[in-house]
Amino acid sequence: MKKRFWRRTQYLLLSLLGCLLVLLAWGLVEPYVLARSVVAAEIPALSRLWQGKRIAVISDFQFGMWMANASTVERAIDQIIQDRPAAALIAGDFVYKPGENLTPELDRVIELVRPLTAAQIPTYAVLGNHDYDVKTLTQASAAGQQRANQIQQALESIGIQVLQNEAIVLPNADQTLGNERLYLVGIGAYLPKQSQPLAAIAQVPNNAARFVLMHNPASFAELPAGTAPIAVAGHTHGGQIRIPFLPQWSWMTFVESKPSWSWLSQIKGDVVRVSGWIPGYGNAGNRLYINRGIGFSYLPIRFNCSPELTIFTLQAKT
Repeated sequence: MKKRFWRRTQYLLLSLLGCLLVLLAWGLVEPYVLARSVVAAEIPALSRLWQGKRIAVISDFQFGMWMANASTVERAIDQIIQDRPAAALIAGDFVYKPGENLTPELDRVIELVRPLTAAQIPTYAVLGNHDYDVKTLTQASAAGQQRANQIQQALESIGIQVLQNEAIVLPNADQTLGNERLYLVGIGAYLPKQSQPLAAIAQVPNNAARFVLMHNPASFAELPAGTAPIAVAGHTHGGQIRIPFLPQWSWMTFVESKPSWSWLSQIKGDVVRVSGWIPGYGNAGNRLYINRGIGFSYLPIRFNCSPELTIFTLQAKT
């Protein structure tokens, strides 16, 4: 009897070990399985000339992280070029934490994103906290600011406009009148205290159609009611390692410092989501979507949280 019990126990332990190994193996594979999410974006006052057009969003490359999945970034860029959206947006964190010499990682970033502008797709970006080498709510060091400037200059040298708390009019070949414009609002990085949502949104005329881009979702809470009917952020990696059927539990929730995730406490309801549409967060009339990003923090693993390319299809909100 005792012998049979120990044999069954051994089988159980071996089965559990086998399951863990399978899960670990999938966690190493999933970072290279790109999800293309097609999402409807309802925008008040959207001109008929913009209806049906698409905006692509990617984020969080995190180059400099060991085993950075450059191949997934490359596939995302190729997919955007194939989709031919009206604009491509990159929501920050181009690099992770490279050494004193930023050049190798930055050169790789530029090599991968250059095809977007070569394909004549209008491309815009904001910077993230890692681009400043900042992980908590604090001012960037002089070296961190220099690093961010270097990233911005490199991106703009290939035609990618980096927005720092400013609003621009997105180009449209059919656009002729002011009331047909769609504004893109780009908000600065939150953790290095570069975020100025009020200054950025104030540059958009009242009642004009707008699409808001930021890196950290914390910036979204400061936008006045009705000023951001569609906003998109990155930063969270979707949690990176998520327990199936328990979306409120993710590895990133525990390893990130509290200031970086303080916005989570403002989300209503028992279920905390760190990607997709975030219900009940922010002021009335504002809506936030969080892209899961492509890269990683800490470990080169994703589980139940594949990298994401988001394609927003623009629709007028009636």
